[in-house]
Amino acid sequence: MSTIQKTFKIGGDLEVNRLGYGAMRLTGKGIWGEPADAEEAKRVLKRAVELGVNFIDTADSYGPDVSERLIGEALSPYAKGLVLATKAGLTRQGPDQWLPVGRPEYLTQQVEMSLRLLKTDVIDLWQLHRIDAKVPVEESLEAVAKLQKAGKIRHIGLSEVKPKEIDQARKVVEIVSVQNMYNVGDRQHEDVLEYCEKEGLAFIPWFPVAAGKLAQPGGKLDEVSKRHGATVSQLSLAWLLHRSPVMLPIPGTSSVKHLEENLKAAEISLSDDEMQEIESAAK
Repeated sequence: MSTIQKTFKIGGDLEVNRLGYGAMRLTGKGIWGEPADAEEAKRVLKRAVELGVNFIDTADSYGPDVSERLIGEALSPYAKGLVLATKAGLTRQGPDQWLPVGRPEYLTQQVEMSLRLLKTDVIDLWQLHRIDAKVPVEESLEAVAKLQKAGKIRHIGLSEVKPKEIDQARKVVEIVSVQNMYNVGDRQHEDVLEYCEKEGLAFIPWFPVAAGKLAQPGGKLDEVSKRHGATVSQLSLAWLLHRSPVMLPIPGTSSVKHLEENLKAAEISLSDDEMQEIESAAK
């Protein structure tokens, strides 16, 4: 059985347990509006921290504002060592609707709003949610670099980018993380993961759990997960943790029970043969 590295240092100084929590689901349907049960949402956040999660990822557009506000209400003042990551650069027009805006004055405003809602003086990791095709990325990030110099942001990351775009951004600011869609069934960003490994950047896979036919009962993932007394979700997360030491999965949920289940994935050990078995099932 291969042993996995339990922690990773984001930006070389923020040490986090590699299995984090993504707070996108703490909102209404379509990531829009208030959650069905705000008290349960706060219980999820508190329980995550109790269980050793010290990396929580959110965004201003989740709700919008709802996820950040709930984190501030539930967890501030923050426990020592808890790393908060948020994002800006996507605007909302309704449920499941998202449009990029990367204008410097907009991003500056959103950082100030995030600080207020999260009830903090500094954002540990701020990420550009999307590059806006209408605004040069250098222009977007120059505004963020000013906020970093002012001490309002500790580290800067990107989301949904390719290696060429990361290189472009790194000419303006130091980039410490990349958040792209990635799971055992969708590995289109393998090149970005390899780039992050080579450069020592954190790779934060969103939508980390395998879906569709891969997750169906009786399939290969189901078979391997039963062998471990685990669920397909747990196996998907365990595969990510074994896949690369720079991988920081952030499964999200609005239920305490599901949260506890997800976090057990860190206890699963997979052999090299099982890793290959899972990967070949996903082809």
